[in-house]
Amino acid sequence: MSLEGKVAVVTGASRGIGEEIAKRFAADGALVAVSARTVEEGDHQFSGSITTTVRAITDAGGHAIAIPADLSKAEDRARLLEATEKELGPIDILVNNAAITYFEPVDSFSESHYRLMFEVQVRAPFEMAQKVLPGMRERKSGWILNISSGAARHPQGPPYPAGMRGGTVYGMCKAALERLTTGLAAEAWADGIAVNVLSPSGLVATPGVVHHGLNRGVPEDRLEPPEVMAAAAYALCTGDPATLTGKVTYAKPILEELGLPIPTGK
Repeated sequence: MSLEGKVAVVTGASRGIGEEIAKRFAADGALVAVSARTVEEGDHQFSGSITTTVRAITDAGGHAIAIPADLSKAEDRARLLEATEKELGPIDILVNNAAITYFEPVDSFSESHYRLMFEVQVRAPFEMAQKVLPGMRERKSGWILNISSGAARHPQGPPYPAGMRGGTVYGMCKAALERLTTGLAAEAWADGIAVNVLSPSGLVATPGVVHHGLNRGVPEDRLEPPEVMAAAAYALCTGDPATLTGKVTYAKPILEELGLPIPTGK
């Protein structure tokens, strides 16, 4: 299926995986609402902004709009979806990619960080799905894609490898997001709505990953360009909701399963 004329919302699209997904969708004709907190270059310690992403899309001949939103705030979540529908039309695709992450051991994890992570990575995808579902049900068509991580997998042990401290809450958030996905897929299947969850099959060296040092010591063949995630996201958001739904999958395996090429990056 082509995305020509489809309206897509991509959160966390100022850089990294979200940016690549937004550009991939727009390249196929989607009208994309690009959202994040970082509006202009220099607003954040990392490079990238929703203005930059939109400029790249429009320079390539695509159509996108920038809608700033802090997804820890309910009013921003509602405003993002309302502004998208006002400017672009009914929402066909929702990609929940935004995240905020703190890597701290459980015994010293602060309540404010805990609440903020669950608000952005669990509550926001849940609530935004709630808000787009009625229109999708009415049209008998829609795609919701949640971006997860291998951190949702249970640690294997004992013995456990060194350096495991700090990722427990992140893993909790992603595991909750995956269970939301499979449950919602079952609830929405009869109305022609696909709900899937996608994780990188390797490590995508986004600015956040580099900042936290998560790429240190990772072999070159384990690094994955963000274009692989974008290609997999495109496949899941153009597939037949009757059969391609309820997937908890990884980028390269789903592309291989569907017989699609795996990008090698720029």
